Amino acid sequence: MDGFEKTFQVNHLAPFLLTRRLLDTLTTSRASVLQTSSTVRFAKKIDLDDLDHDRNYDPVRAYGAAKLENILFTTELHRRHHASGISTASFYPGNVVTNFASDTNSPVMRLVRFLATKPLLPRLMRLSTPDQGADQIVWLTEGTPGTDWQSGAYYYKRRAVAPRNPQALNGDLARELWRRSEELLAGRLTDAT
Repeated sequence: MDGFEKTFQVNHLAPFLLTRRLLDTLTTSRASVLQTSSTVRFAKKIDLDDLDHDRNYDPVRAYGAAKLENILFTTELHRRHHASGISTASFYPGNVVTNFASDTNSPVMRLVRFLATKPLLPRLMRLSTPDQGADQIVWLTEGTPGTDWQSGAYYYKRRAVAPRNPQALNGDLARELWRRSEELLAGRLTDAT
């Protein structure tokens, strides 16, 4: 998948490609596809003609777009394949103290990382430990779709909530992102053997 912007490639295209290549197995096994997202409130409009952010690249914008794409992908996967047995969810683990953005040159991301290392600020910023951040995906993984959680929903603190960005609820945008992702990955979506 070389040639794509790294954040877009790692956060959206790679999971999209893996899921598409495993679709028959996922359907047969009635699997759940879970995506870590974010609050996406800072994500600006997704430009479907510039998913690689070739014009006016900004790492914060690329990250926000990728996390919004995670929600759109799981929503569209649910729409297309839930009736065949696949369950999906996206979730926000909270503000977790990790090595996130440790290799960035973005002043904004470096500032956030710096502030997170100060003793008092993690409490003020409501930062979580990695174990606390993992609670959401562990809960979804151990739960039963349709009983403990609903497929196609976005979760925060074990509750289905509406994402803070209205684009995350745009079904047309989800369908078009799926179509553009297929175009970008043409030739890679089926097994080459």
